[in-house]
Amino acid sequence: MPIRCEIVSQDRMVYTGDADMVILPGTAGEMGILPNHAPLLTTLKFGIIKVRSGGQEEIFTVAGGIAEIQPDIITILADAAENVAEIDVARAEAARKRAEELLAKGPPPDPDTYLAIEAALRRSNLRLDAVRRYGKGPKRPSIYSEEK
Repeated sequence: MPIRCEIVSQDRMVYTGDADMVILPGTAGEMGILPNHAPLLTTLKFGIIKVRSGGQEEIFTVAGGIAEIQPDIITILADAAENVAEIDVARAEAARKRAEELLAKGPPPDPDTYLAIEAALRRSNLRLDAVRRYGKGPKRPSIYSEEK
């Protein structure tokens, strides 16, 4: 029996479907969630979410948020999330370049502006690293699939 997984960002439903296993980047470490998991509420750090189902694996980036785990459903409320297959590499590289240029000028006088620039740099680096590590395209065969 699979577990339902829902990934929601601030502006859209990123993913909804059944999964055999979901791997999350919790602030206390990476967590693997299987069906019938004990109820849990956790915060998420910048990282990768892996959703495994039927020998396939979908990869998502997440830039913080929370996850509520129940025995039959995982609900992820992300600050920002996106499927690696949807990442626009040119846009992510341009965002990284802008953030690096702003930081090279020296810290802005407003701490909130500095934190926003730093977060934009982290998010663009995460997106580019995810594309390098996992590639773009449709669902990938899971390394745990029986079709090796």
